[in-house]
This record gives sequence, C-alpha cells and structure tokens, in this order.
Amino acid sequence: MTIIKLTLISIYTIICSIAALIFIVIDRSHTLYFKLSKVFSGGILLISGIKVTTSGTENVPKDTPCVYVSNHSSMFDIPALQYTFPNRAGMVFKKELYRIPIFGWQLKWGPYIMIDRENPEKALKSIEQAKHTMADQNISVLLFAEGTRSKTGEVMPFKRGAFYLAARVPFPIIPVSVSGTAKIMPKGEMKIVKGTIHVHYDKPIYTEDVKSKPQELQLMETVREIIIKNKKD
Repeated sequence: MTIIKLTLISIYTIICSIAALIFIVIDRSHTLYFKLSKVFSGGILLISGIKVTTSGTENVPKDTPCVYVSNHSSMFDIPALQYTFPNRAGMVFKKELYRIPIFGWQLKWGPYIMIDRENPEKALKSIEQAKHTMADQNISVLLFAEGTRSKTGEVMPFKRGAFYLAARVPFPIIPVSVSGTAKIMPKGEMKIVKGTIHVHYDKPIYTEDVKSKPQELQLMETVREIIIKNKKD
C-alpha cells in the first residue's frame, strides 16, 4: 500500500511542481503559488490517509511576517505545516534539493530561501535576502532549527547556524510544535502509516532586545523549551 501511495505522491508532486513553475512566471506576487501550496499539501495528506488538527493559530500576528521555528522528525512535517499556516509562508531549504528536477526548480525560483550549508559567506547572503523578501513581499519563513530530522521524534538541541535567521530579522518568532509525524513516517523509513498530526502555534516572541550572543543563545533555548512543552507525543 505504501508503494501505491508513494507513486501517487510522486506523480502529484510533478504535476503541482509544473503548475508552480508556471505560476512563478505569470504571477510575481506569488498569490497563486501560495494557494497552490495549500492544494499541494492537502493532496499529499489526503493520498496518505493523514488527518491534521491545529491549535493556537489565533496567536499568529496578522499585520507582520514572522519566523516559524518548528521541530522536525518526518517528511510529513512540511505538508502539515504548509496546510495549516495562517499566512503566506516560505521555507529555508538546503541547496541540494535544487538538483531534483522540476520540484527543486520551483523551490529555487519560488518565494523560498536556498541555503548553501557548505559556504558560510553564501549562507549569510541568503539570510540577508530573506530579510528583504519577508519585508518586501510580506512572506513569513519556516525554519527547522534542529538542522535535520530527529530519528526518535524527540526535539534535538538547536543549531545556532540554523537558528541564526530567527534571531537576526526584525520579525517575531512563532514556536511551532508538530506532533505525530514521527509515527507516520520516521526518518530513514519509506513506510507511510495512517494517523493524525497536530500542529500548535504558540505566542509570538519579539527579538528587538536580543543584542548579544548570550541573549541569542538564551532565546534559542527558550524557543526550544516552548516547542517541547507543547508537543503531544
């Protein structure tokens, strides 16, 4: 059954990625792109037999972009988050994904932020680009501050480099707790198990007073503790 689901997901991803590339060309406001992201993520969840519940969306500010900082333990974190975002939100993604034909192309040319983790100078330039993209186009950004997926579902220590953007842009941080995805498709496994994912959006944390490295590290740990507190598994 998983093979059938993965085959359908692959076909669906190619179709939606082609549509995304077209929308990028004809609609520079990215309105169609973000509408498609909802359709795409909803379709992935439907094909996989997964339900999503949410809480705390009322905490997300409506008048400013924000930085969503979420835990990460499964590939299904991404469609669950995309499907439930209460505003326009892109992602920070590693440049290796750009090499995936069609899907990777729409990531690079869409309203997302590509990071070269092997080149610190280019990574910093990407962060500067993210600041302008968020401000000019009113686009929020999703970060996985653990840097990679957790094998156990537990929230791993945050990496300062992965958290850097959250502490350096003049927009609030929204801690996001995703529960249930580790059981649906754990890291390293190609098996999809039906289940329910819960996404909780916590209250915004404003970063204007974060001026030093110790304050940045304390902020990082505070966000991590909130995410852990709100996880349901």
